[in-house]
Amino acid sequence: MDHFDGDPEGKDRNFVTALARGLELLRCFRRGDHTLTNSDFSERTGLPKATISRLTHTLCALDYLVADSRVGTYRLSAGVLRLGFSRLAAMDMRDRAKHEMHALRVDGPNPFVTVSLGEQHRTEVIYLATETSTEEVTLMVRVGTRLPLFRSAIGKAILAVTPEERCEQIFTFARQESEEMEREARICYAEALKEYETNGFCTGYGNWRSDVNGIAVPVHSLSDGRVYGLNVGGPSYRVKRKQLEAVYAERLVKLAESLSAQE
Repeated sequence: MDHFDGDPEGKDRNFVTALARGLELLRCFRRGDHTLTNSDFSERTGLPKATISRLTHTLCALDYLVADSRVGTYRLSAGVLRLGFSRLAAMDMRDRAKHEMHALRVDGPNPFVTVSLGEQHRTEVIYLATETSTEEVTLMVRVGTRLPLFRSAIGKAILAVTPEERCEQIFTFARQESEEMEREARICYAEALKEYETNGFCTGYGNWRSDVNGIAVPVHSLSDGRVYGLNVGGPSYRVKRKQLEAVYAERLVKLAESLSAQE
């Protein structure tokens, strides 16, 4: 049993116990853990449940944990990547997706496309896996690349299937940036819902960068409710809207369905 030790003798005046406890909660997740409850956290840290409740509430507010209020569980969010952890439960999806993302890139008719898998954190999407074109002129992205959630195809795809309660939290993050960003977020959300319902995928033609075209679909993790975005795109003068929608959209949708079913 992993109990929180902290600074038991109180000798270090610079030691911030609250911060240490919060990080200790994040460390409670072990291999194979998709979600944990407050009771799990309490058992693994030895901290009182009242303390655990305050810590999980704070970590959710900061978007390092995501709560499922229906069953009282918590999962790690993509924000933990920014703390420098090398592995997350989300990496299981990345590992499963790698081969099929590569096949989508190399078996298609356009050698300039890039395929990426990402997850939302606050007002951004963080790439967890990428399959980049080997052509000299290409879209250069890598794991850890961050895109604006409200101005990218992959961000719209994630928003289109994100539960309303979670979206309201995302709008709060946007409002913390600015009122203008919150307005943009709500407009983007409405557009994403309509576009996904109509087409089965979301688009981004010059929205993120004026020289980039892309389409994206959501990927569901059935085991823990996590939502990812999967996109294909590239330089706008090499990767055209017509080809993305006529050729790659169907393949992207099938890949997302396959990954969602691999639970």
